[in-house]
Amino acid sequence: MELFFSRLFFFLITLATSQSMAQSDDLAQKLFKAHPTFKDAALTQRRFKQKDILPLISRRQGNPMYTIEKVGESFEGRTIQMLKIGTGKKKVLLWTQMHGDEPTATMASFDMFNFLEGKNDGFDSFRKELLEKTTLYFVPMLNPDGAERYQRRTMQGIDMNRDAAARQTPEAMILKGLVDRLKPDYGFNLHDQSPRYSAGRSPKVATISFLATSYDYELSINDVRQRSMQLIVGMNRILQNYIPGQVARYSDDHEPRGFGDNVQKWGTTLVLIESGGYVGDPEKQYIRQLNFMAILSALGKIADNSLTKENREDYYKIPENGRWVYDLVVRNATVRQSGKSFTADLGINRNEVSYSNATKFFYYSKIEDFGDLHPQYGSQELDAKGYTIEKGKVYPTAYKNVSEISKLNALDLLRQGYTYVRLAADSNTRALGLYFTTTPLHILRSGQAAPSGTPGLGNTATFILKKDGKIKYAVINGFVHDLDNFSAEKGQGIVE
Repeated sequence: MELFFSRLFFFLITLATSQSMAQSDDLAQKLFKAHPTFKDAALTQRRFKQKDILPLISRRQGNPMYTIEKVGESFEGRTIQMLKIGTGKKKVLLWTQMHGDEPTATMASFDMFNFLEGKNDGFDSFRKELLEKTTLYFVPMLNPDGAERYQRRTMQGIDMNRDAAARQTPEAMILKGLVDRLKPDYGFNLHDQSPRYSAGRSPKVATISFLATSYDYELSINDVRQRSMQLIVGMNRILQNYIPGQVARYSDDHEPRGFGDNVQKWGTTLVLIESGGYVGDPEKQYIRQLNFMAILSALGKIADNSLTKENREDYYKIPENGRWVYDLVVRNATVRQSGKSFTADLGINRNEVSYSNATKFFYYSKIEDFGDLHPQYGSQELDAKGYTIEKGKVYPTAYKNVSEISKLNALDLLRQGYTYVRLAADSNTRALGLYFTTTPLHILRSGQAAPSGTPGLGNTATFILKKDGKIKYAVINGFVHDLDNFSAEKGQGIVE
């Protein structure tokens, strides 16, 4: 009889846990589908500045749902504000953009504000429970000076997430002061990461990565850190429905200067979320939607305490971030050097270059690895087996400006092997530095030499691929052009 009741109890607990998880997954699905309704139309691309979000904060002044407080100033004197919403006992502190070039969660935060202000849409009971059981403290854009320049570090040149101990930046002092004053039960440290991290040793990009930060070198797990793991397990399960195999976690190695590690040590359950890459989403609008869904779902688990039903051991089943993905991998190309031939792969990355006061960017692509890359993957891959890689030719005519070059028939030039076009000495095109062109050609300024020899490590990723004497592919600034299926709109040329 004792065995019967023991098994019955286990069955009932398992059933209750399964029902709770099913309800959580159902809520997440509804949040995901509803996101377009709450997406703030003022933020449509990720290179925004503080001036773009200040009106979104100001319009909430006077709304009784919010308490808006100036919590300090950045090094350059920009006001940093905190928005408080909710009346519950469980305090949650969420901060975004402590690195100025990591804005995805800032966009998602304003979407969440729009959601919390909603009504009569099927979410009222969820909002009521959330706002009655938690008090949410949002600090959107903790590093506005960095955001102004779209750079990681503060104006002082300090990485704020390595300033939790020394606190040499005013922004770090603000965050430490908030943790001391509010004594939050939970914290969300919201970041972006490189879009080239992989989820483990896989070809899949890590779209979202998590970390339950360690508060000591022994990687100990107390109740505070265990709750971090449980929240992450719940968010991972939800996200697998939308980005299967594309969730990862950072190494647990303790970083004594990091805010995540220290906030956990100071007694706040801390979840670090990193928004990575997703193919076809350069402005991270899909990842923004995932943030909206995952964070609200996690807040719901905090409110109803269902996070405790998650198995912390499942945290370690999430693969670690890996460095196994390039933007483009060209495989099995035949390389000819000094009269000899061999086969090599090329790993190419398209790096962002800011312009227009860091509100826009273009790509400048480099060959970052060369040789046997079979353990690595590409977000885009081209099998060049049977094709020979060659440097393109320089077109003999020089032109006064990029506008003249844009009128050329790029396909005809590429078919003849011309990948480079030169600007004349009296060109009135932007005088200094890199620039871009929408024409799929590599434009050289007067005096700028084309690379010599076979394209290789460190070169700009511009070359042709030939088979039986015919050019099939042209790679211009890291973008592949199939000359049998050509689109002049595909990719981005470069001026250097």
